[in-house]
Amino acid sequence: MSVNAVAREPRVLPAAPPREPRRRLEPVTGTPARRKPKLAYALMAVAGAMAIGAAQIGLSLAITQDSFVLAGLSSQQHELDLRTDALQEDLTGLSSPQSLASSAADLGMVVAGSPSYIRLSDGAIFGAGSGASGASTVDPNGAGAVSNALLNDVPVNASTEDDATPEHPTQELPPAITDGLPSPSTR
Repeated sequence: MSVNAVAREPRVLPAAPPREPRRRLEPVTGTPARRKPKLAYALMAVAGAMAIGAAQIGLSLAITQDSFVLAGLSSQQHELDLRTDALQEDLTGLSSPQSLASSAADLGMVVAGSPSYIRLSDGAIFGAGSGASGASTVDPNGAGAVSNALLNDVPVNASTEDDATPEHPTQELPPAITDGLPSPSTR
């Protein structure tokens, strides 16, 4: 048998994929119609931004104002603290035993010798039983008295001063430092 004699079966070729029609590119001749933006959304966005800005400015001003008030109150508190310290120092000086003894001597009081006691049940007197003499053995203002630095500028007996002076002496406070601490000038 010959090779030619055998009948060949026809070969089946694979099917070609179906082709889509080619798109044609065309130049754009006009702009497409745009949708009109909603005016309400734009106004709300602008109003929100303005409200946020106004709130920030308001808070900033409030904080700044509070800081100025706080600085003023701190300065006032410092001045009051200085005045309180000065008055406390004056009070300490005036209530010292030396000041009290000096004031008593100026008023004519004298130091008695020995104490006397009265028994209240029957009125009996124990002790010397006589009053103090007109002369005191202790002179608080004499040569042997030790000076008190707290009494240098304070009058010993405020009731003997004339009425022209104020009842409470004003004390000078140190100058307020407004421009910072003083410092030497340098080149």
